[in-house]
Amino acid sequence: MAGRFPPAWLDELRARSDIVQTISSYVPLKKNGKNYWGLCPFHGEKTASFSVDAEHQLYYCFGCKAGGSVFTFIQEMEHLNFYEAVELLADRAHLPLPEMLDNEDYERRRSQRERLFNANRDAARFFYDTLFSPEGAAALDYLRGRGLSDSVIRKFGLGAAPDKWQALTDHLLAKGYTLQELQQLFLTVVKPPEPATEDSPAKPQRVYDVFRNRVMFPIINQYGNVIAFSGRILEKGGERKYVNTSDTPVFNKRKNVFGANLLKKERHLDRVILVEGNLDVVSLTQFGIRGVCATLGTALTPEQAQLLKRFAPVIYLAYDGDAAGQHAILKGLEIFQSEGIPCRVLDFPAGMDPDDFIRKEGVEGFNALPVLTPEDYRVRRLREEADLSTRDGKVAYARQAISTFGGLDPLERDGFIKDLMVQTGFSRPVIEAQIAAQEAEQRQKEAENAHPNQGAPRAKKVDPLEAVGLEPADGAAATPGGARKPLSEADLKILRAEELLVSLIATGRLPGDLAQEEDFTDQELKNVYLDLKAGVSPSSLIDQAIDGDSRSRLTRLLLSPHADSTDELIAMAQDCISTIRRGGCEKKLKEIMDRLTNCTDEAEKMGLLAEYQALSASLRKL
Repeated sequence: MAGRFPPAWLDELRARSDIVQTISSYVPLKKNGKNYWGLCPFHGEKTASFSVDAEHQLYYCFGCKAGGSVFTFIQEMEHLNFYEAVELLADRAHLPLPEMLDNEDYERRRSQRERLFNANRDAARFFYDTLFSPEGAAALDYLRGRGLSDSVIRKFGLGAAPDKWQALTDHLLAKGYTLQELQQLFLTVVKPPEPATEDSPAKPQRVYDVFRNRVMFPIINQYGNVIAFSGRILEKGGERKYVNTSDTPVFNKRKNVFGANLLKKERHLDRVILVEGNLDVVSLTQFGIRGVCATLGTALTPEQAQLLKRFAPVIYLAYDGDAAGQHAILKGLEIFQSEGIPCRVLDFPAGMDPDDFIRKEGVEGFNALPVLTPEDYRVRRLREEADLSTRDGKVAYARQAISTFGGLDPLERDGFIKDLMVQTGFSRPVIEAQIAAQEAEQRQKEAENAHPNQGAPRAKKVDPLEAVGLEPADGAAATPGGARKPLSEADLKILRAEELLVSLIATGRLPGDLAQEEDFTDQELKNVYLDLKAGVSPSSLIDQAIDGDSRSRLTRLLLSPHADSTDELIAMAQDCISTIRRGGCEKKLKEIMDRLTNCTDEAEKMGLLAEYQALSASLRKL
């Protein structure tokens, strides 16, 4: 993961981003022995099991097994990917990114972005102050009329744009921002002067606010920056109901959602609820529903889906119950599934939106809403549109419903088959045969697409059990690739010794020739040993871990072991090496004895006996 940044630059950033200071800004820590301890921010606990190792710049939770470097911590706490976490820490440490070192244009653009963020922040404050002034009375009445409390209004920083042509523009110009900056942010429109014509006199340059006489919703990103606005009309007329900020140098509507700043502050979310409207977000939040956000006046995008994936393991689509909302759900499901993101659908009564529903039914009713899988929802929509009174209608419905079965596990698929039997009257063998035929046809199409210039390979005959997604009768299943086989007690003892030895070597206080590469039978531990011997720091090794399980294991191993002196560390290492080498010898001796038992060749027996005696002599010396 660290490949984009030079190792030396990352080491400099780690040195500037002390892990104890960084984590202390999120979690209260108390020193106990060599390490610092606190309550884990990644799972609920009452007894501190979260340890921070200042020497190796690592953290590890002995409860939930979360662990890593300062980069990993920022990734998890701020819901960022590795590159974004690095950029955030670099910004905090005032360390230019590698490609930006000594780049005057980068510094200019960075300064300009800061000014644009500040201008948006000042605009949001202006709208907020206006809301609670006489000029904002109509907007405040509207919000209170929708049942919103002053507390939730403050929480979201809602505001009002006055019914004046350039109130905001004048306010921001007085603060030192330029007209060009306000244009860039879609806060101000500038109409150029127009020359006189036969029919009209010359017109001077005209300047006016984009947002006038509207309720204002500031769009705040996950870093707390105001990046855009959405304004709702107060009076019905010819103007658009909503005016939203167009893309600007600091805002891209495809990559942001309303409520991202509050999502980032939530901990242990088990779901994100995606709604259509800003008021739905505010209303549900006021009722205590956590993890709610909305798209920004456009259909869901893949970029927004990936953003939401950072905050929770599954996304719930909670769109309006009208026809448009139901159509948007189908599009949303396609995007989430194409991005590999688990999703569900909250099933609202027809014609109701989340705001209407929670005001009528309350939190208890909201939490009791049916939760549909994507397949449940699609099949229900198909059933609603199908004519099941005719045979042709049943056939068409069955074919379409079966086309949704692809991602189902065996139990889910069996349930759908039973439902389909009841709905259409077709027997299980007929439905299973149709499933087999459609799956074979799909494989044929995939093969043709993969080899468009070749004759398509002949479709395989489909096993009926495979067609309904059942396991073979004996229940045999291949173990996942790379899974560790259960270890014997002797092998486990050797592995534990190798792990402790790595931990001791990571302190950097052992003689370089104390251990050898041959002492490690576990390939991952051998690689760590070689990296440490080559001078790679423990925190750098963590950042190179291939997945979360590997990172957790390495972090646990590389935490500083408890020892009062270097002599104690060396003694512990020597004990580990002795255990490893003795265990290796004993294992080989057992293998030789097993071979001798079945050996019939005299010459081979003599060789095995000689090998056995040599190993026995080596074992006695250990």
